[in-house]
This record gives sequence, structure tokens and C-alpha cells, in this order.
Amino acid sequence: MTERRAVANRDPRRAGAPPANHGRAREAAMIADIERLVCCESPSDDLAAVARSAETVAEVGGRRLGAEAERVVIDGCTHVRWRFGREPRVLLIGHHDTVWPIGSLDRRPFEIRDGVLRGPGCFDMKAGLVMAFHALAALDDLDGVTLLITGDEEPGSPSSRELIENEARQCAAALVLEAAGPGGALKTERKGVSRYEVLVRGRAAHAGLEPERGVNATVEAARQVMAVAELGDPALGTTVTPTRLEAGTTVNTVPGSARFEVDVRVWEAAEQHRVHAAMRGLRPKLPGAGVEVRGGPNRPPLPAAASKDLFERARRLADDLGVGPLASIAVGGASDGNFTAGAGTPTLDGLGAVGGGAHADDEHVLTAELPKRTRLLTALVAELLAAEGCPSERNGPRRPVPSDQLRDGTG
Repeated sequence: MTERRAVANRDPRRAGAPPANHGRAREAAMIADIERLVCCESPSDDLAAVARSAETVAEVGGRRLGAEAERVVIDGCTHVRWRFGREPRVLLIGHHDTVWPIGSLDRRPFEIRDGVLRGPGCFDMKAGLVMAFHALAALDDLDGVTLLITGDEEPGSPSSRELIENEARQCAAALVLEAAGPGGALKTERKGVSRYEVLVRGRAAHAGLEPERGVNATVEAARQVMAVAELGDPALGTTVTPTRLEAGTTVNTVPGSARFEVDVRVWEAAEQHRVHAAMRGLRPKLPGAGVEVRGGPNRPPLPAAASKDLFERARRLADDLGVGPLASIAVGGASDGNFTAGAGTPTLDGLGAVGGGAHADDEHVLTAELPKRTRLLTALVAELLAAEGCPSERNGPRRPVPSDQLRDGTG
């Protein structure tokens, strides 16, 4: 367990507002740290690259926090964690993996021009990690803080989900360093996500000589795709989208197999259950065909109720610090904040960089916003740490949510 203690300073406004003449120096230091992280490429599917990135994250963060990080390796994926004190109360969470393959820096090098910082993964979300380092470094006392930076968020956190949920259950609040919404809005509501693979079994035959002996998997897949597409409910914001599809082998062969994938987004856990039951209930349409459905809920929804109180705190602090007004937004994309909210922990998301272009060629960060938003994060952490008592003393023991319920989005 990492220990870092100093004289307590729990006044959020004092902690969040360094002298004005430090502003430019702080921005320059943050930019230098962001460059270090961005220039260490870390595509999620390259575990060696993720491990190298984890070492860079640990080095940069350790230098700012004055404490050695713990490396947590699960299924070959390297996550980084700092724990301060013995009683966790506030969890800060981010990820250091990106969607950009090795070599992206050759085409899109790190650069700053006219106050705009660019580089693969800068907005999503390496700038947010640096903001966390600098925000915590501005506090005199980190007792009760856990900072967890995972290495597999982009593909759905397959190895880190349990780690995230276990950390969240111990804390009174989770602050997610994902990038802000348009105009710097915090993300107070996120859709839940389910992912499916539908496997279709037919029977191959020669398309010219004896097509009647075949069972056409392409036709069966087409009928299943239409059935799946009907499961959406626009009135409730539920989208069920068939995406990638593969079928057949050659142009003159009745396809013997096919497969397609499905992306589901929902605002409500009940909708996630409804769609899941319907997907599992798919049955073949053609005689002799077979259908198998794999997958299920990946992330439960992050409901507005989970972030309401934290957002009001942040909005008030932003006004006090002169970095407001602060807006909120509901988004269809998911994050690890879905897991912390699903574990029953109040969660506020979108506390990272202001900019745009996540996963796109125009990915960028507005450098002038870095010190302002970091001051807000510092003040918010300080205020949460200043709250009397720990979660177990205020509300009784935090009951673990059964893992099968969490997978189905009912946590």
C-alpha cells in the first residue's frame, strides 16, 4: 500500500487555487507530461506496448505524486494503481490504452499549435491522466485517495472490470478522468452497453448443380438481422444495431455458415434485460438452419441519479473558482464509470481534458483549459476527503453486488 502523508489542507478553494503566476508554468509542466504519455504508444491489443505504457505512466505519476505505483497484471494486461492511506474513500479512475495502432505517431505526431495539442490518445485519455497527477500533487494530504489507471478500457475492460468494481465498492465517490463533453460538459449519464455475436449454421451445396440441397446461411442471417434490428425502441433511446457481418466462402457455393455482431445501447437496466432476453430467444427461420447467440451486457447504465450530488458539488466549486459555469451532458458512449456506478458508488464522469475528436484524426486538447480543470479536480477531491466519516461509518457496510447481476446491468 502506497503511503503519502503531509500536513492536512482540506480547504477545497485553497487546494484548488494556486497563485496566478504559477498558471503558465503549470500548463507547461502538464504539456510535457502529456507528451511523455502520448509518445509511448499503447494500443489495447498489444500487451507489450501496454506494459511499456504502464511503466511510463508509473514513472510520470510517481514523480508528481512522490510515491511508487503498484503494477497489477491480469491476463497479461498491465494496470497501474496508487493507494494512499488505509481507508479508501475517493477513487479516481482512468485508462492508458488507446485505439491507435503502433506507428500512428509517424502519421499524427505530437504537436501544439495555437493552443491546440494533438497526438494519438491525447484526448482519450492521456491528458486526463496527467490532470489527475497534477490535481493530486496539489493536495497536502492524500489519505483516502485511490488512483487506478487501467490498460484495457477501449475493448470493454475484460481484465480490469472486477478490479474496478472492487475498488469502487470501498469508496464513497468515483471520479472518472474521461474527456469532457462538448464545451467542457461533465458526463452525468451514460448508456449501458451490450455486445453480441450471432452464429448461423446452414448447409453448403453447389449453387449451380444442386442448390436445393443446401441451407443458405446468408438468407438465415439476413432474416435474423432484420429481427434483431426491430428490437430497438427509439422512444426509450434503446438502439440495437447489427454491425459486422460475414457469410459464405465462394460465389458458387450455398453458404454453410455466417456470423454477425450486434451493438446495444440503453439508458435503463430494464431495457438491457429486455433486449438480452430477446437476443437469447432468437430461433432459426429456415428449416435445417441453426442459430447460436454469444455475449451479453458489457456495461450497466450510468444513471443520472448516480452523479447528481457530485455534479452539484462540482458546479458550485467551479463557480467559486471562477472556472464555471459547468454544464452536464448525457452520452451514448460507455466508460469504466458505468462499472463504478453499477457497483453502487456515486460517480461523476468527464472530468478530464476539454477538446474533441476522440478516436478520430482530429483528436485534440485545448491547452488553456488544462490548469482550470485541474484546479476544479483538486478542489473536488479535497472537498470529498473533507467529508466526515468513511462509507462504512456513514451507511453501514457496502454490500457486494452479485457478479451475475452486474453482468446483466442490475447492479
